[in-house]
Amino acid sequence: MTSVFVLAGVGGASAETLESALAKAYGNNPSLNAQRAGVRATDENVAQAKSGYRPTITGTADIGRAYSEGTGYSTPRGFGVEINQTIFDGFRTDNSVRRAESGVFAAREDLNTTEQDILVNAATAYMNVLRDTAILDLQRNNVEVIDEQLRQTRDRFNVGEVTRTDVAQAESRLAAARSQASQAEASLRASIAQYRQFVGVEPRQLAPGRPLDRLTPGSVDAALKIAFGEHPAIKAALHQLDAAELQVRIAQGALAPQVGVRGSVAQRWDSSPLNQGGALQASAVATLTVPIYEGGQAYSATRQAKEQAGQARLQADWVRDQVRAAVVTNWGALEAARAQIQAAQAQIDAAETALSGVREEARVGQRTTLDVLNAQQELLTARVNLIQAQRDRVVASYQLVSAMGRLTSRALGLAVNHYSPKIHYDQVKDLWIGTTTPDGR
Repeated sequence: MTSVFVLAGVGGASAETLESALAKAYGNNPSLNAQRAGVRATDENVAQAKSGYRPTITGTADIGRAYSEGTGYSTPRGFGVEINQTIFDGFRTDNSVRRAESGVFAAREDLNTTEQDILVNAATAYMNVLRDTAILDLQRNNVEVIDEQLRQTRDRFNVGEVTRTDVAQAESRLAAARSQASQAEASLRASIAQYRQFVGVEPRQLAPGRPLDRLTPGSVDAALKIAFGEHPAIKAALHQLDAAELQVRIAQGALAPQVGVRGSVAQRWDSSPLNQGGALQASAVATLTVPIYEGGQAYSATRQAKEQAGQARLQADWVRDQVRAAVVTNWGALEAARAQIQAAQAQIDAAETALSGVREEARVGQRTTLDVLNAQQELLTARVNLIQAQRDRVVASYQLVSAMGRLTSRALGLAVNHYSPKIHYDQVKDLWIGTTTPDGR
């Protein structure tokens, strides 16, 4: 169970801040680290595509036992090396490399999207713990207040000032208050579990969270302009469209002539009673392969690639619509939360005044016990509404910045070692040999 804290005020010197919690999520979240590993795996597609520029070298060796009438037994054997180098393949290698590079760029943008999702989820979990802790505090205090109200009501019943009905009403409200406190405790436990899931540690002494006003533009139109230009999901969709269009060219390249060079060197020994020596064989051959008809496979693959490119183009349009909807929705949620904070504060002021008046009137017999209990419940509801609105404002600001595509570790100024996917890409993109990864595995 976490310590008691509220949504407003100043945390202690050792308190966990929202920014430090996000830094832990950035470095420790397994989903984010798995996505980074996926990007590193995607980097290898470029090295694989570039292998089309390079020669292939194979070595062969053989040995056997043969019999021929008149010459008897022999032991033919030999070894050799063959080199094949593609000179022209209909630009398939060029386009394959470009397609692989587009795939890498798309994977990086997907990583940025995952980073944003993890950070907004961690921020939401942080604020949920704050909210639920504060609500649990209120509910427990409410139990104490109603318990005291029940004690006073019983004392008044004993001297004949109120009826048994008043006592029963107070008892009913106390049971309801205890139930609400139990529900609040369960909600807090669930929020703590989510915090542990996204941040990676148990919450301890959480400081108040604050909205990202410094990253929030002045209008929804400005937010949309930023989102359309910067959101990683849109960028990823456009890179995927580029890759799909390059796949069309790759498929068309199968219909082009293929030019290559093949060289070989072999040493043969065909031992027999008549031939005890060896023979060295060497050759260099230029090859031209012109596809005439391959059963229609290349034509079908080209048509299929064109349809897939059309699908990717429509998907990019759909992603833009999703981003637009997310920006508008979260902008509205942020505006609503701001208004709700003001309304909840006004509701609290009015409810406190009303409760004070009802209590005074109840002392002189002008109000019933039920009136006092109702006034206490209204004040509790107002305070819970304020806590919820404060939480909603912070979460909505993070969600809006995420919908704009700017919720990154660098934009937030997190004290972390910022992950750069380009480092691994530069390490592997031009490797010719080696099975060890750059991190030594």
